[in-house]
Amino acid sequence: MYIEKNNPVNRLGWIEVICGSMFSGKTEELIRRLKRAKIARQKVEIFKPEIDVRYDVQNVVSHDENSIQSTPVQSASEILLLTNDVEVVGIDEAQFFDAALASVCNTLATNGIRVIAAGLDMDYLGQPFGPIPALMAIADEVTKVHAICMNCGDLAQYTHRIIKDDHLVMLGEAESYEPLCRRCYLEKTK
Repeated sequence: MYIEKNNPVNRLGWIEVICGSMFSGKTEELIRRLKRAKIARQKVEIFKPEIDVRYDVQNVVSHDENSIQSTPVQSASEILLLTNDVEVVGIDEAQFFDAALASVCNTLATNGIRVIAAGLDMDYLGQPFGPIPALMAIADEVTKVHAICMNCGDLAQYTHRIIKDDHLVMLGEAESYEPLCRRCYLEKTK
């Protein structure tokens, strides 16, 4: 495909991934970037998985209660159907989307759209989570944010589940999860 570089209609977009553990500020950073895009008068559309109803059914809301209007969707492919005439697409809780998310984001970027996706990079078992590894691999920029370990105060990169439940996907907050550093996570999961 030939792309004329000086034609703004044919410019390529890019993919930014914001990842880390729970309570690390992923959604806060996503909201910050999206609000700045709106200040710049860019056309912005934000999506979140339909299953995430923790703070609000419609809006993306951070733990600090900052929010931005979004569209809940069931699958990654729906995002392509709802992104006509936009310049920036935000995606929250990206780990809950299906495997098609990386392909969807790649298509959006190829079509000249800036894509900003935020999500957990690891599940509570310390394993790569959902489509995030594939998304990180094709991203133009990856920002890994850290929480504070609730055990020792060091930087935390793990999400430790503190209640008994073996389901991989379990929505919860501080009553169910705590951020831990590697040492404390390994000690608590022995």
